[in-house]
Amino acid sequence: MTLTILAPVSGTVKAMGDVPDPVFAASVVGPGLAIEPDDDATSAIAAISGTIVKLHPHAAVIGGADDRGVLTHLGIDTVQLEGQGFTTHAADGDEVTAGQLLVDWNPVEVRSGGRSAIVPVVAMQADADQLTFLAQPGEHVSAGDPLMAWADPA
Repeated sequence: MTLTILAPVSGTVKAMGDVPDPVFAASVVGPGLAIEPDDDATSAIAAISGTIVKLHPHAAVIGGADDRGVLTHLGIDTVQLEGQGFTTHAADGDEVTAGQLLVDWNPVEVRSGGRSAIVPVVAMQADADQLTFLAQPGEHVSAGDPLMAWADPA
């Protein structure tokens, strides 16, 4: 079954190589795309349906079908904020559906603190050739729009 990964926030699609973090830029955790969020993109939704493996105020890992996991990371170096400015609406172990609200945050505040608000969306441990980009860098997406399709594991 092909897994459709939704855009967790509204904004402009960016290539993973454009993320100002060497781990994400080199796709160490996995391939994917990033989104430079609109100023009013203050809600982050679940990119896939599944179980929340780990939810931090600034990041979520959801385990979906066929043991495929998707990481959504709200901004770069936002772990340093220790949750300040983020409100979670779910918890580790919760079953969520794609499009369900996970976190409220403010990308403008993240940027005003000197951090990047870019949102990497990573198909964890996927092979790059398993992903089809349904949105291309430079395109604008709304939260909930199809972002990537992850083909069945070989």
